[in-house]
Amino acid sequence: MKKVIGVMPLWDEDKNSLWMVPGYLDGVREAGGLPLILPLTEDPDEIDQLSGLCDGFLFTGGHDVDPALYGEVPVNNSIISCAARDVMEKYVLDHALSSDKPVLGICRGIQFINAALGGTLYQDLPVQHPSDIEHHMVPPYDREQHKVSIISDTPLAEVVGVKSLGVNSYHHQAVKQIAPDLRPMAVSPDGLTEAVYMPSRRFVWGVQWHPEFSYRSDESARRIFRAFVEAC
Repeated sequence: MKKVIGVMPLWDEDKNSLWMVPGYLDGVREAGGLPLILPLTEDPDEIDQLSGLCDGFLFTGGHDVDPALYGEVPVNNSIISCAARDVMEKYVLDHALSSDKPVLGICRGIQFINAALGGTLYQDLPVQHPSDIEHHMVPPYDREQHKVSIISDTPLAEVVGVKSLGVNSYHHQAVKQIAPDLRPMAVSPDGLTEAVYMPSRRFVWGVQWHPEFSYRSDESARRIFRAFVEAC
């Protein structure tokens, strides 16, 4: 039996519709898992039942995390959040942590996990962390945008087996203060935390880049998906 991976849904306000980037699902399937797109719901009973069906959870990219989650107000009008996602994902994360089910966060995913666990975010990098490194690349997204340094003696270093990794990059928010229960695994040349993990759980990872866009051509992306699914 394949392990069922609950995938957080993406929301499109303009179309009043749920949607999905195929790479999230295909990356999980290539790694041997069975992805299941969860409905967008704020009902705790529904979330508990759905979470019980899953062996692990993939926290996808998408909307900005509401700054209220980490005790701030928006710095400008670039912040576009989805309240239903924030509520739902907090329930799912709490379930995953209490039951020690594996979690992989990608882009928004790393940001949400960090904020939900007591960390903070750069709300808008061009304003709050200006840099020569471009973190908001243009298509195609399955190519290297910048390097990250992999921190030794971390789970990510063990999985990818290199000290430096070329990654894609498409975000305007990022981890600022790391949550107390998380530890860094990778850092960008301009000092941003690009990957984290939670030592007290068997697998809670977050990466700022997008393995769902690069897994077909990038072995490190495939290894991240495989490590996640195998942990399930």
